[in-house]
Amino acid sequence: DNLVDRINAWWVMVGLVALAFAFGKGGVIVLFGLLSLLALREFVTLTYTRRSDYVALAMVFYVALPMQYALIWIEWYGMYSIFIPVYGFLFLPIISALRADTTKFLSRIAEVQWALMLAVFCLSHVPALVTLSIPGFEGREILLIAFLVIVVQSSDVLQYIWGKLFGRHKVAPALSPSKTWEGLVGGVLSSTAIGAGLWWITPFTPLQAAGIAFSINLMGFFGGLVMSAIKRDLGVKDWGHLIAGHGGVLDRLDSVLFSAPVFFHIVRYGFTP
Repeated sequence: DNLVDRINAWWVMVGLVALAFAFGKGGVIVLFGLLSLLALREFVTLTYTRRSDYVALAMVFYVALPMQYALIWIEWYGMYSIFIPVYGFLFLPIISALRADTTKFLSRIAEVQWALMLAVFCLSHVPALVTLSIPGFEGREILLIAFLVIVVQSSDVLQYIWGKLFGRHKVAPALSPSKTWEGLVGGVLSSTAIGAGLWWITPFTPLQAAGIAFSINLMGFFGGLVMSAIKRDLGVKDWGHLIAGHGGVLDRLDSVLFSAPVFFHIVRYGFTP
C-alpha cells in the first residue's frame, strides 16, 4: 500500500507540473511559489520560535519569499542568486537582534535561515530554469524542468523499489533506516538510464544527459539524507501529512531541494553563452 501511495503521489506531482507547463513561465513560477510557501510553513512549524521572532518570520513569508520569485519572474539572475544567501542571511539576524531576546538566539535564527534557504532559495532554482537562454533551445527551456523532475523523482521511487527487493546493507541506519546501498545503487543507475533516454527533450547529448542525471541523482539522495537528519534532530518522522505515503511537501521535495541548484548551475555555466 505504501508503494502504491508513493507512486500515486509521484504522478500527482508530475500532473501538477504538467498543468503548470500549460500556463508557461507564469504557471511554473506560481506553482513553485506555492510549494515554497507550504514547505516553509512545514519547516517553521516544527522549529522553536518565540514571540520576538514574529517580525523576522513575517519578513520571511511576506517579503523574502515573494521577492525571490518576483526576481525570477523578471529574470534578474544577479539579484535572485544572492538575495537570500546574502541579504536574507545578514538582515534576518539583525531584525531578530533588535528584539533583544537572546534566549537560544543562534539556534532560532539559524533554523529560520535554513528554512528560507531550503524551502525558498533552493526550490526556486526549479522555475529559474525557464529563464536560461540556451542557443538552439529557445522556447523549450521548460523541458529542463521536466527532465529534472522526472529524473529525480523516478530515482526516489526506484531507490525505494530496489531497496525493498534487494536491500540488505543500510547506508545510514541512524538517519534513514529504509535507505540501503542496494537501493541507492540500483535506483541511481536506473534513473541515470532514464535521464540518458530523455536526452532528446534537452540540449544535452545522451552522454551528457547521463552524466548530469547521475550528478543530480546523487545530490537528491544526499538531500534526502540531510533532511532525514534534520527530522531526527527535531524528533519527527515526517515533515507533515499533506501527501499520502510521503508525509509533507518537504518529504516529497527533499531530493529536489539539493538537486535543483546543482542542475541549474550545470546548465547555466555549461550550456548558456
